[in-house]
Amino acid sequence: MTKAVILLSGGLDSATTLAIAGAEGFEAYALSFRYGQRHQIEIESAARVAQALQVTEHLVLDIDLRRFGGSALTGDLAVPKDRGLEQMEEGIPVTYVPARNTVFLSCALAWAEVLEASDIFIGVNALDYSGYPDCRPEYIAAYERMANLATKLGIEGHRSIEIHAPLIQLTKAQIIRKGLGLGLDYALTCSCYDPSADGRPCRRCDACRLRAKGFAEAGAADPLLAGFGPSAP
Repeated sequence: MTKAVILLSGGLDSATTLAIAGAEGFEAYALSFRYGQRHQIEIESAARVAQALQVTEHLVLDIDLRRFGGSALTGDLAVPKDRGLEQMEEGIPVTYVPARNTVFLSCALAWAEVLEASDIFIGVNALDYSGYPDCRPEYIAAYERMANLATKLGIEGHRSIEIHAPLIQLTKAQIIRKGLGLGLDYALTCSCYDPSADGRPCRRCDACRLRAKGFAEAGAADPLLAGFGPSAP
């Protein structure tokens, strides 16, 4: 099997990306990060997803982006709630973590070199998303060019390094249908930017609202909400 490094946050998109990589026959090496985010629930979700999808190895790295701050996910800024889709399309929200995907992809690239793997998967999406600049096709294409210029693997390898972004042109509903078709259990995932201590999603942040929109348009019930019973907010 061909080895691939898959960035795994524990969210809906990255879990679907991991399922796609497995379905395409890649031997999966999952990479997650404790980067100073508001909560650790997504790390627990990533571990559950990695175990369920039987990755070869799941590595969790510690990188303290909270030292920089600048984001509602790594600082004391409030997470925006109850925003409509029109508001989500206006500018870059405070939940954007500066250079996060560049940092994560660089770590994935380093591990890929050690593994002699020329394939890296990332679950970015440029349709139903919150406007992050490092989720766009132009960014992924530019990073791939850089990766092939800046690494021994890219210069001396028998294959070019490829950054796979299989969700980038899909709606959230299409992503969910794809994952369900692959047998992915979305109850294992966590999308919320501001969950409670027990993992209950707030259902009001951008990520929760986009997830709810996706499941509604896919004509499916979100099993994560069912797990908290009728008292879920």
